[in-house]
Amino acid sequence: MTEFLTKINDIVWGVPLITLILFCGILLTIRLKGIQITQLWRALKYMFKNEEGGMGEISSFSALCTALSATIGTGNIVGVASAISAGGPGALFWMEIAAFFGMATKYAEGFLAIRYREIDSNNHVLGGPFYYIEKGMGIKYKWLAKSFAVFGCLAGLLGIGTITQINGITSAAQNFFDPDKSQVVFYLGAQPITLTIILVGFIVTLCAALVIIGGIKRISSVAGIVVPFMAIIYFALGIIIIVVNFQLIPSAIYAIIIGAFSPQAIFGGVLGITIKTAIQKGVARGIFSNEAGLGSAPIAAAAASTKDPVRQGLVTMTGTFIDTIIICTITGLAIVMTGAWLPELNLAGAEITMFAFQEALPFSSNISSFLLMSCLVFFAFTTILGWNYYAEKCIEYLSNNNKTFIRFYRIAYIFMIFVGPYMTVAAVWTTADIFNGLMAIPNTIALIFLSKSIASETNLYCKNLKLKN
Repeated sequence: MTEFLTKINDIVWGVPLITLILFCGILLTIRLKGIQITQLWRALKYMFKNEEGGMGEISSFSALCTALSATIGTGNIVGVASAISAGGPGALFWMEIAAFFGMATKYAEGFLAIRYREIDSNNHVLGGPFYYIEKGMGIKYKWLAKSFAVFGCLAGLLGIGTITQINGITSAAQNFFDPDKSQVVFYLGAQPITLTIILVGFIVTLCAALVIIGGIKRISSVAGIVVPFMAIIYFALGIIIIVVNFQLIPSAIYAIIIGAFSPQAIFGGVLGITIKTAIQKGVARGIFSNEAGLGSAPIAAAAASTKDPVRQGLVTMTGTFIDTIIICTITGLAIVMTGAWLPELNLAGAEITMFAFQEALPFSSNISSFLLMSCLVFFAFTTILGWNYYAEKCIEYLSNNNKTFIRFYRIAYIFMIFVGPYMTVAAVWTTADIFNGLMAIPNTIALIFLSKSIASETNLYCKNLKLKN
Protein backbone atom coordinates (compact mmCIF):
# COMPACT_ATOMS: atom_id res chain seq x y z
CA MET A 1 0.00 0.00 0.00
CA THR A 2 2.81 2.41 0.89
CA GLU A 3 4.51 1.78 -2.47
CA PHE A 4 1.21 2.31 -4.30
CA LEU A 5 0.54 5.59 -2.46
CA THR A 6 4.10 6.74 -3.13
CA LYS A 7 3.61 6.25 -6.88
CA ILE A 8 0.38 8.27 -6.81
CA ASN A 9 2.07 10.97 -4.74
CA ASP A 10 4.93 11.21 -7.23
CA ILE A 11 2.39 11.76 -10.00
CA VAL A 12 0.33 14.34 -8.07
CA TRP A 13 3.38 16.21 -6.80
CA GLY A 14 5.24 15.95 -10.08
CA VAL A 15 6.77 18.80 -12.04
CA PRO A 16 3.40 20.01 -13.48
CA LEU A 17 1.78 20.75 -10.10
CA ILE A 18 4.91 22.28 -8.55
CA THR A 19 5.29 24.46 -11.65
CA LEU A 20 1.61 25.46 -11.50
CA ILE A 21 1.80 26.51 -7.84
CA LEU A 22 5.06 28.41 -8.24
CA PHE A 23 3.79 30.05 -11.44
CA CYS A 24 0.66 31.18 -9.60
CA GLY A 25 2.74 32.74 -6.80
CA ILE A 26 5.13 34.43 -9.23
CA LEU A 27 2.28 35.75 -11.40
CA LEU A 28 0.47 37.19 -8.37
CA THR A 29 3.71 38.67 -7.01
CA ILE A 30 4.27 40.50 -10.30
CA ARG A 31 0.68 41.65 -10.73
CA LEU A 32 0.44 42.75 -7.09
CA LYS A 33 3.80 44.55 -7.37
CA GLY A 34 5.55 42.57 -4.64
CA ILE A 35 2.81 43.02 -2.07
CA GLN A 36 4.51 40.59 0.34
CA ILE A 37 7.34 43.14 0.64
CA THR A 38 5.68 46.52 0.11
CA GLN A 39 2.68 45.89 2.39
CA LEU A 40 4.11 43.44 4.95
CA TRP A 41 4.38 46.03 7.73
CA ARG A 42 0.79 47.18 7.12
CA ALA A 43 -0.36 43.55 7.11
CA LEU A 44 1.31 42.89 10.47
CA LYS A 45 -0.33 46.04 11.87
CA TYR A 46 -3.77 44.98 10.62
CA MET A 47 -3.36 41.67 12.48
CA PHE A 48 -3.97 43.36 15.83
CA LYS A 49 -6.31 46.14 14.72
CA ASN A 50 -9.83 44.88 14.11
CA GLU A 51 -11.97 46.69 11.56
CA GLU A 52 -15.12 48.45 12.77
CA GLY A 53 -18.47 47.94 11.10
CA GLY A 54 -17.62 44.73 9.29
CA MET A 55 -19.95 41.73 8.96
CA GLY A 56 -18.88 38.23 9.93
CA GLU A 57 -18.79 35.64 12.70
CA ILE A 58 -15.38 36.30 14.27
CA SER A 59 -12.72 39.04 14.31
CA SER A 60 -9.97 39.21 11.69
CA PHE A 61 -7.42 38.22 14.34
CA SER A 62 -9.54 35.22 15.36
CA ALA A 63 -9.88 34.22 11.70
CA LEU A 64 -6.09 34.43 11.34
CA CYS A 65 -5.59 32.37 14.52
CA THR A 66 -8.05 29.78 13.22
CA ALA A 67 -6.11 29.61 9.95
CA LEU A 68 -2.80 29.47 11.83
CA SER A 69 -4.20 26.76 14.09
CA ALA A 70 -4.54 24.65 10.96
CA THR A 71 -1.21 25.63 9.37
CA ILE A 72 1.10 25.65 12.41
CA GLY A 73 1.23 21.95 13.13
CA THR A 74 3.35 18.90 12.54
CA GLY A 75 4.36 20.41 9.19
CA ASN A 76 6.54 22.91 11.05
CA ILE A 77 8.28 20.27 13.15
CA VAL A 78 7.88 16.88 11.48
CA GLY A 79 7.32 18.16 7.93
CA VAL A 80 10.49 20.26 7.84
CA ALA A 81 12.48 17.34 9.23
CA SER A 82 11.02 14.99 6.60
CA ALA A 83 11.78 17.45 3.79
CA ILE A 84 15.44 17.90 4.82
CA SER A 85 15.85 14.18 5.49
CA ALA A 86 14.64 13.29 1.98
CA GLY A 87 15.87 16.30 0.01
CA GLY A 88 18.89 17.46 1.99
CA PRO A 89 19.43 20.98 3.44
CA GLY A 90 18.63 22.48 0.02
CA ALA A 91 14.99 21.52 0.56
CA LEU A 92 14.78 24.28 3.19
CA PHE A 93 15.83 26.87 0.57
CA TRP A 94 13.07 25.80 -1.80
CA MET A 95 10.63 25.75 1.09
CA GLU A 96 11.46 29.43 1.72
CA ILE A 97 11.18 30.31 -1.98
CA ALA A 98 7.77 28.64 -2.13
CA ALA A 99 6.74 30.54 1.01
CA PHE A 100 7.85 33.91 -0.39
CA PHE A 101 5.72 33.57 -3.49
CA GLY A 102 3.11 31.78 -1.38
CA MET A 103 2.55 34.99 0.58
CA ALA A 104 1.15 36.60 -2.59
CA THR A 105 -0.95 33.48 -3.16
CA LYS A 106 -2.25 33.60 0.42
CA TYR A 107 -3.12 37.29 0.00
CA ALA A 108 -5.19 36.48 -3.09
CA GLU A 109 -7.00 33.68 -1.25
CA GLY A 110 -7.95 35.99 1.64
CA PHE A 111 -9.05 38.70 -0.79
CA LEU A 112 -11.31 36.38 -2.76
CA ALA A 113 -12.73 34.83 0.41
CA ILE A 114 -14.29 38.17 1.38
CA ARG A 115 -15.15 39.25 -2.16
CA TYR A 116 -17.29 36.17 -2.91
CA ARG A 117 -18.50 34.95 0.49
CA GLU A 118 -22.18 34.57 1.41
CA ILE A 119 -23.75 35.82 4.67
CA ASP A 120 -27.33 34.84 5.55
CA SER A 121 -29.84 36.67 7.73
CA ASN A 122 -28.47 34.93 10.84
CA ASN A 123 -24.98 36.29 10.11
CA HIS A 124 -23.84 32.76 9.22
CA VAL A 125 -20.93 32.89 6.80
CA LEU A 126 -19.89 30.46 4.09
CA GLY A 127 -17.00 31.24 1.81
CA GLY A 128 -13.80 29.89 0.36
CA PRO A 129 -12.53 28.45 -2.93
CA PHE A 130 -15.79 26.69 -3.75
CA TYR A 131 -17.55 30.06 -3.79
CA TYR A 132 -14.93 32.11 -5.61
CA ILE A 133 -14.60 29.35 -8.18
CA GLU A 134 -18.36 29.14 -8.73
CA LYS A 135 -19.18 32.86 -8.50
CA GLY A 136 -15.91 34.32 -9.76
CA MET A 137 -15.18 31.96 -12.63
CA GLY A 138 -18.80 31.26 -13.48
CA ILE A 139 -21.45 28.60 -12.90
CA LYS A 140 -20.04 26.37 -15.65
CA TYR A 141 -17.04 25.79 -13.36
CA LYS A 142 -19.16 24.57 -10.47
CA TRP A 143 -17.80 21.07 -11.03
CA LEU A 144 -14.35 22.47 -10.22
CA ALA A 145 -15.72 24.02 -7.02
CA LYS A 146 -17.29 20.70 -6.02
CA SER A 147 -14.02 18.90 -6.77
CA PHE A 148 -12.21 21.20 -4.37
CA ALA A 149 -14.83 20.60 -1.67
CA VAL A 150 -14.57 16.81 -2.07
CA PHE A 151 -10.77 16.90 -1.86
CA GLY A 152 -11.04 19.21 1.17
CA CYS A 153 -13.30 16.74 2.98
CA LEU A 154 -10.93 13.87 2.26
CA ALA A 155 -7.86 15.90 3.23
CA GLY A 156 -9.41 16.72 6.58
CA LEU A 157 -10.64 13.21 7.25
CA LEU A 158 -7.80 11.07 5.92
CA GLY A 159 -4.77 13.35 5.67
CA ILE A 160 -3.61 16.63 7.06
CA GLY A 161 -6.45 17.14 9.57
CA THR A 162 -6.55 13.97 11.61
CA ILE A 163 -4.10 11.11 11.18
CA THR A 164 -0.89 13.08 10.60
CA GLN A 165 -1.54 15.35 13.57
CA ILE A 166 -2.54 12.72 16.13
CA ASN A 167 0.29 10.50 14.88
CA GLY A 168 2.73 13.36 15.47
CA ILE A 169 1.35 13.95 18.97
CA THR A 170 1.50 10.32 20.08
CA SER A 171 4.96 9.81 18.53
CA ALA A 172 6.32 12.85 20.36
CA ALA A 173 4.78 11.70 23.63
CA GLN A 174 6.15 8.20 23.04
CA ASN A 175 9.68 9.49 22.41
CA PHE A 176 9.58 11.55 25.61
CA PHE A 177 7.76 9.34 28.12
CA ASP A 178 8.72 5.86 26.89
CA PRO A 179 11.55 6.07 24.31
CA ASP A 180 12.57 2.44 24.90
CA LYS A 181 8.99 1.23 24.32
CA SER A 182 9.04 -0.75 27.53
CA GLN A 183 5.27 -0.58 28.08
CA VAL A 184 4.02 -2.40 24.99
CA VAL A 185 0.35 -3.36 25.27
CA PHE A 186 -0.03 -5.11 21.90
CA TYR A 187 1.38 -5.21 18.35
CA LEU A 188 -0.17 -4.17 15.05
CA GLY A 189 1.93 -6.25 12.69
CA ALA A 190 5.48 -5.25 13.60
CA GLN A 191 4.37 -1.93 15.14
CA PRO A 192 4.42 -1.88 18.97
CA ILE A 193 1.50 -0.04 20.57
CA THR A 194 2.48 1.23 24.00
CA LEU A 195 0.44 2.43 26.94
CA THR A 196 1.60 6.01 26.23
CA ILE A 197 0.20 5.92 22.69
CA ILE A 198 -3.15 4.57 23.89
CA LEU A 199 -3.58 7.06 26.75
CA VAL A 200 -2.39 10.14 24.86
CA GLY A 201 -4.47 9.20 21.82
CA PHE A 202 -7.59 8.84 23.94
CA ILE A 203 -7.04 12.13 25.83
CA VAL A 204 -6.42 14.13 22.65
CA THR A 205 -9.47 12.59 20.97
CA LEU A 206 -11.66 13.50 23.95
CA CYS A 207 -10.36 17.09 24.12
CA ALA A 208 -10.73 17.55 20.37
CA ALA A 209 -14.30 16.23 20.44
CA LEU A 210 -15.29 18.67 23.20
CA VAL A 211 -13.98 21.64 21.19
CA ILE A 212 -15.17 20.49 17.75
CA ILE A 213 -18.76 20.12 18.96
CA GLY A 214 -18.72 23.85 19.87
CA GLY A 215 -18.18 24.95 16.26
CA ILE A 216 -16.23 27.92 14.86
CA LYS A 217 -16.62 30.21 17.89
CA ARG A 218 -15.20 27.66 20.31
CA ILE A 219 -12.46 26.65 17.86
CA SER A 220 -11.45 30.27 17.30
CA SER A 221 -11.51 30.96 21.06
CA VAL A 222 -9.17 28.06 21.79
CA ALA A 223 -6.94 28.92 18.81
CA GLY A 224 -6.79 32.59 19.82
CA ILE A 225 -5.21 31.61 23.13
CA VAL A 226 -3.08 28.56 22.26
CA VAL A 227 -1.62 29.58 18.89
CA PRO A 228 -0.04 32.93 19.87
CA PHE A 229 1.24 31.49 23.16
CA MET A 230 2.92 28.44 21.60
CA ALA A 231 4.22 30.39 18.59
CA ILE A 232 5.95 32.85 20.91
CA ILE A 233 7.49 30.02 22.95
CA TYR A 234 8.74 28.26 19.82
CA PHE A 235 10.11 31.53 18.43
CA ALA A 236 11.92 32.16 21.73
CA LEU A 237 13.48 28.70 21.61
CA GLY A 238 14.61 29.41 18.06
CA ILE A 239 16.27 32.67 19.06
CA ILE A 240 18.10 30.84 21.87
CA ILE A 241 19.30 28.20 19.40
CA ILE A 242 20.57 30.86 16.97
CA VAL A 243 22.35 32.88 19.67
CA VAL A 244 23.97 29.87 21.39
CA ASN A 245 25.08 28.29 18.09
CA PHE A 246 25.85 31.48 16.20
CA GLN A 247 29.18 30.13 14.96
CA LEU A 248 27.41 27.30 13.11
CA ILE A 249 25.06 29.55 11.13
CA PRO A 250 27.44 30.41 8.22
CA SER A 251 28.18 26.74 7.50
CA ALA A 252 24.48 25.87 7.79
CA ILE A 253 23.49 28.61 5.33
CA TYR A 254 26.25 27.46 2.97
CA ALA A 255 24.94 23.89 3.12
CA ILE A 256 21.38 25.07 2.47
CA ILE A 257 22.28 27.20 -0.55
CA ILE A 258 24.71 24.74 -2.15
CA GLY A 259 22.32 21.89 -1.36
CA ALA A 260 19.56 23.74 -3.22
CA PHE A 261 21.49 23.94 -6.51
CA SER A 262 24.19 21.27 -6.34
CA PRO A 263 23.63 18.83 -3.46
CA GLN A 264 26.23 16.37 -4.76
CA ALA A 265 28.89 19.09 -4.61
CA ILE A 266 29.00 18.86 -0.82
CA PHE A 267 27.32 15.53 -0.05
CA GLY A 268 28.44 13.39 -2.97
CA GLY A 269 26.19 10.90 -4.72
CA VAL A 270 25.90 8.52 -1.80
CA LEU A 271 22.68 10.00 -0.46
CA GLY A 272 20.99 9.96 -3.85
CA ILE A 273 19.79 13.54 -3.38
CA THR A 274 19.27 15.53 -6.58
CA ILE A 275 18.12 19.10 -7.28
CA LYS A 276 14.76 17.69 -8.36
CA THR A 277 14.38 15.90 -5.03
CA ALA A 278 15.35 19.01 -3.07
CA ILE A 279 12.83 21.16 -4.96
CA GLN A 280 10.05 18.58 -4.82
CA LYS A 281 10.39 17.89 -1.09
CA GLY A 282 10.94 21.54 -0.21
CA VAL A 283 7.94 22.84 -2.14
CA ALA A 284 5.64 19.96 -1.14
CA ARG A 285 6.46 20.18 2.58
CA GLY A 286 6.40 23.98 2.42
CA ILE A 287 2.87 23.95 1.05
CA PHE A 288 1.92 21.25 3.56
CA SER A 289 3.14 23.58 6.30
CA ASN A 290 1.81 27.00 5.24
CA GLU A 291 -0.98 25.76 2.93
CA ALA A 292 -0.49 28.61 0.43
CA GLY A 293 -2.33 27.56 -2.71
CA LEU A 294 -4.32 24.81 -1.01
CA GLY A 295 -7.37 27.02 -0.50
CA SER A 296 -7.83 26.13 3.18
CA ALA A 297 -7.06 29.50 4.80
CA PRO A 298 -9.72 31.45 2.83
CA ILE A 299 -12.40 29.24 4.40
CA ALA A 300 -11.47 30.71 7.80
CA ALA A 301 -10.83 34.19 6.36
CA ALA A 302 -14.39 34.29 5.00
CA ALA A 303 -15.75 34.27 8.58
CA ALA A 304 -13.86 37.47 9.52
CA SER A 305 -15.82 40.57 10.55
CA THR A 306 -14.70 42.86 7.76
CA LYS A 307 -16.03 44.62 4.69
CA ASP A 308 -12.67 45.14 2.99
CA PRO A 309 -11.27 42.26 0.87
CA VAL A 310 -7.83 43.90 0.60
CA ARG A 311 -7.49 44.33 4.33
CA GLN A 312 -8.39 40.69 5.03
CA GLY A 313 -6.09 39.55 2.24
CA LEU A 314 -3.20 41.31 3.97
CA VAL A 315 -4.07 39.74 7.31
CA THR A 316 -4.32 36.31 5.71
CA MET A 317 -0.92 36.82 4.05
CA THR A 318 0.82 37.13 7.43
CA GLY A 319 -0.04 33.49 8.11
CA THR A 320 2.56 32.27 5.60
CA PHE A 321 5.14 34.72 6.93
CA ILE A 322 4.70 33.49 10.51
CA ASP A 323 4.39 29.82 9.62
CA THR A 324 7.24 29.31 7.17
CA ILE A 325 9.50 32.36 7.07
CA ILE A 326 9.78 32.36 10.87
CA ILE A 327 8.82 29.01 12.41
CA CYS A 328 9.95 26.60 9.66
CA THR A 329 13.22 28.51 9.27
CA ILE A 330 13.92 28.06 12.99
CA THR A 331 13.26 24.33 12.73
CA GLY A 332 15.31 23.94 9.55
CA LEU A 333 18.34 25.84 10.85
CA ALA A 334 18.40 23.75 14.03
CA ILE A 335 18.29 20.53 11.99
CA VAL A 336 21.01 21.57 9.53
CA MET A 337 23.32 23.09 12.18
CA THR A 338 23.27 19.90 14.28
CA GLY A 339 23.38 17.44 11.35
CA ALA A 340 20.29 15.73 12.77
CA TRP A 341 19.06 14.95 9.24
CA LEU A 342 22.04 12.76 8.28
CA PRO A 343 21.12 9.14 7.40
CA GLU A 344 23.75 7.59 9.67
CA LEU A 345 21.78 8.77 12.71
CA ASN A 346 18.85 6.64 11.52
CA LEU A 347 16.25 9.16 12.72
CA ALA A 348 12.87 9.98 11.20
CA GLY A 349 10.13 12.58 11.57
CA ALA A 350 9.84 14.16 15.01
CA GLU A 351 12.95 12.29 16.18
CA ILE A 352 15.10 14.44 13.86
CA THR A 353 13.81 17.72 15.29
CA MET A 354 13.94 16.34 18.83
CA PHE A 355 17.63 15.43 18.39
CA ALA A 356 18.36 18.86 16.88
CA PHE A 357 16.79 20.74 19.78
CA GLN A 358 18.52 18.54 22.35
CA GLU A 359 21.86 19.28 20.71
CA ALA A 360 21.29 22.98 20.05
CA LEU A 361 19.54 24.20 23.21
CA PRO A 362 21.63 24.98 26.33
CA PHE A 363 19.31 22.93 28.53
CA SER A 364 19.33 19.33 29.63
CA SER A 365 18.07 16.87 27.03
CA ASN A 366 14.97 16.17 29.11
CA ILE A 367 13.98 19.84 29.29
CA SER A 368 14.65 20.38 25.57
CA SER A 369 12.63 17.29 24.68
CA PHE A 370 9.75 18.36 26.90
CA LEU A 371 9.63 21.87 25.42
CA LEU A 372 9.62 20.58 21.83
CA MET A 373 7.08 17.89 22.66
CA SER A 374 4.79 20.52 24.23
CA CYS A 375 5.03 22.75 21.14
CA LEU A 376 4.33 19.86 18.79
CA VAL A 377 1.38 18.62 20.86
CA PHE A 378 -0.33 22.01 20.99
CA PHE A 379 0.48 22.89 17.38
CA ALA A 380 -0.89 19.58 16.15
CA PHE A 381 -3.94 19.76 18.41
CA THR A 382 -4.97 23.16 17.07
CA THR A 383 -4.41 21.88 13.52
CA ILE A 384 -6.93 19.11 14.22
CA LEU A 385 -9.45 21.77 15.26
CA GLY A 386 -8.78 24.11 12.35
CA TRP A 387 -9.05 21.41 9.72
CA ASN A 388 -12.29 20.14 11.19
CA TYR A 389 -13.74 23.60 10.54
CA TYR A 390 -12.40 23.62 6.97
CA ALA A 391 -13.73 20.16 6.20
CA GLU A 392 -17.15 20.86 7.70
CA LYS A 393 -17.48 23.96 5.52
CA CYS A 394 -16.73 21.78 2.49
CA ILE A 395 -19.47 19.37 3.62
CA GLU A 396 -21.79 22.32 4.18
CA TYR A 397 -21.24 23.46 0.61
CA LEU A 398 -21.65 20.00 -0.91
CA SER A 399 -24.80 19.15 1.10
CA ASN A 400 -26.46 22.60 0.98
CA ASN A 401 -25.97 22.90 4.75
CA ASN A 402 -27.60 19.55 5.56
CA LYS A 403 -27.16 19.20 9.34
CA THR A 404 -27.36 15.40 9.24
CA PHE A 405 -24.42 15.14 6.81
CA ILE A 406 -22.42 17.61 8.90
CA ARG A 407 -23.04 15.67 12.14
CA PHE A 408 -22.12 12.39 10.44
CA TYR A 409 -18.88 13.90 9.13
CA ARG A 410 -18.06 15.30 12.56
CA ILE A 411 -18.42 11.83 14.12
CA ALA A 412 -16.28 10.28 11.36
CA TYR A 413 -13.64 13.00 11.90
CA ILE A 414 -13.44 12.29 15.64
CA PHE A 415 -13.25 8.56 14.91
CA MET A 416 -10.26 9.09 12.58
CA ILE A 417 -8.50 11.05 15.33
CA PHE A 418 -9.07 8.07 17.63
CA VAL A 419 -7.61 5.48 15.22
CA GLY A 420 -4.86 7.77 13.88
CA PRO A 421 -2.15 6.70 16.36
CA TYR A 422 -2.32 3.14 15.03
CA MET A 423 -1.64 4.04 11.39
CA THR A 424 1.83 3.77 9.85
CA VAL A 425 3.63 7.12 9.54
CA ALA A 426 4.91 6.72 5.96
CA ALA A 427 1.50 5.90 4.49
CA VAL A 428 -0.13 8.69 6.51
CA TRP A 429 2.19 11.44 5.31
CA THR A 430 1.98 10.25 1.72
CA THR A 431 -1.83 10.24 1.84
CA ALA A 432 -1.79 13.77 3.27
CA ASP A 433 0.50 14.97 0.46
CA ILE A 434 -1.80 13.46 -2.19
CA PHE A 435 -4.93 15.20 -0.94
CA ASN A 436 -3.07 18.49 -0.47
CA GLY A 437 -1.99 18.35 -4.09
CA LEU A 438 -5.48 17.52 -5.33
CA MET A 439 -6.91 20.49 -3.38
CA ALA A 440 -4.30 22.81 -4.82
CA ILE A 441 -5.18 22.07 -8.46
CA PRO A 442 -8.69 23.64 -8.67
CA ASN A 443 -7.79 26.41 -6.23
CA THR A 444 -4.64 27.46 -8.10
CA ILE A 445 -6.47 27.44 -11.42
CA ALA A 446 -9.05 29.82 -9.93
CA LEU A 447 -6.38 32.14 -8.52
CA ILE A 448 -4.68 32.41 -11.90
CA PHE A 449 -8.03 32.94 -13.66
CA LEU A 450 -9.02 35.75 -11.24
CA SER A 451 -5.54 37.26 -10.78
CA LYS A 452 -6.19 40.25 -13.05
CA SER A 453 -9.25 41.42 -11.09
CA ILE A 454 -7.45 40.82 -7.77
CA ALA A 455 -4.53 42.96 -8.91
CA SER A 456 -6.74 45.73 -10.29
CA GLU A 457 -8.62 46.32 -7.02
CA THR A 458 -5.56 45.80 -4.83
CA ASN A 459 -3.35 48.23 -6.73
CA LEU A 460 -6.12 50.85 -6.64
CA TYR A 461 -6.37 50.37 -2.85
CA CYS A 462 -2.62 50.80 -2.42
CA LYS A 463 -2.65 53.88 -4.65
CA ASN A 464 -5.37 55.46 -2.54
CA LEU A 465 -3.37 54.71 0.62
CA LYS A 466 -0.41 56.62 -0.83
CA LEU A 467 -2.66 59.58 -1.66
CA LYS A 468 -4.01 59.64 1.90
CA ASN A 469 -0.51 59.60 3.32
